[in-house]
Amino acid sequence: MENAGNIFTQLLPLIVLIAIFYFLIIRPQQTQAKRHREMIASLDKGDKIVTSGGFIVEIVKREEEFFMVRLNDDTLVKLSKDYVAKKI
Repeated sequence: MENAGNIFTQLLPLIVLIAIFYFLIIRPQQTQAKRHREMIASLDKGDKIVTSGGFIVEIVKREEEFFMVRLNDDTLVKLSKDYVAKKI
C-alpha cells in the first residue's frame, strides 16, 4: 500500500501541470475557435469584414467554402472563409 501512495505523490506534479496547461492554454483556445466559427456562420451579404491580410471588404455573395467580396467599386474577388479575421 505504501508503494501505491509513493507512485501517486510522484505523479501529482505531472497531473497538476497537465491541469494548468489545459485551463490556461487549451480551453481558451477552443472557446476562441468556437466563437470564430459562429461568427463565420453568421456572416451574410452586406456585412463588412477584415481579412487576415488586413483588407476591409464587403461580402457580396456567400458560397459553400468562399465569400465573394468587393474590394472597391470595380473589384470582386473570392475569399476563403479561413481568411476572415473579424467582422466590423
